[in-house]
Amino acid sequence: MTAVDGPAIMVRGLTRRFGDRVAVQDLSFQTARGEIVALLGPDGAGKTTTLRLLCGAIPPTSGTIVIGGIDLAREPDRVRARLGYMPQRFGLYGDLTVQENLDFHADLFTVPRAAREMRSRRLLEFSGLTGFRGRLAQQLSGGMKQKLALACTLVHEPDVLLLDEPTAGVDPVSRREFWRILYDLNRSGVTILVSTTYMDEADRCTTVGLLYAGRLVSIEDPGEMKRRMRGEVVELIAEPRNAARQVLRHSPEVLSETVIGERFHIVVENAAGVIPILTRRLSEATVDVRRIEHIPPSLEDVFVSVIVEQRAAMRATSVATRG
Repeated sequence: MTAVDGPAIMVRGLTRRFGDRVAVQDLSFQTARGEIVALLGPDGAGKTTTLRLLCGAIPPTSGTIVIGGIDLAREPDRVRARLGYMPQRFGLYGDLTVQENLDFHADLFTVPRAAREMRSRRLLEFSGLTGFRGRLAQQLSGGMKQKLALACTLVHEPDVLLLDEPTAGVDPVSRREFWRILYDLNRSGVTILVSTTYMDEADRCTTVGLLYAGRLVSIEDPGEMKRRMRGEVVELIAEPRNAARQVLRHSPEVLSETVIGERFHIVVENAAGVIPILTRRLSEATVDVRRIEHIPPSLEDVFVSVIVEQRAAMRATSVATRG
């Protein structure tokens, strides 16, 4: 494998322990050049630790990381020159202007002075910050701070971009604008690995990895992930909701249920067979069923289903170990 024709990211047997706690366990995957990959998982699943390992911020307990054909452990400086990492709390300096923040990060990566002006101008135009280059970073809105952080991450023109929940806490309009920038970057050839809590963001990525308890449960195309989901999804709108939830929780046919807005999404083995049963039980409990129907699974349905299965498997393993 060479830096020209190999995968953008290749991970084998990656493990990281903090004392007795295993934060990441035996991760193995590879990302082709030009992909946008999302990492999904509940709090504590290992998303941030994985990204910190990939950028070299912390060393692995064991395992191999290869970025663009370069082994991170053997040649960390070469890898970092090709890598952009934007943590959850990016190190912007509030008392510096937008331009000064860009210049500072250009200094960190020893960007040649001859290239700085052109890159700064292009990045400011790209991120919509041209009119704010003289403004202090602390005076920017949350969305603008995130775009400045991204611009600083890109100042040395990395091939691979690692982003840790970059739109957390950002308003919906700024979130869309941020992803527009990411798609433009991706079209120019940049490979992106992003952790996110937003299902709609993950659903637009070429590949989604599901992390749970430090393990990579699944990594594949989100459409294929939905097709392979165990069970079928029934959507229910009913009132009163508390009474409906009690019926669902006492129905053995229901594998899992979650609330999305005013709707219940219920995972069952066979929707056609279960819908009449649930309708009757809800009616007997004086619940007004306004709609109940079989629907295609969303990525959120897949995510909930996988988490429920993993928790059940871990409980069964724990019981077997104690026995």
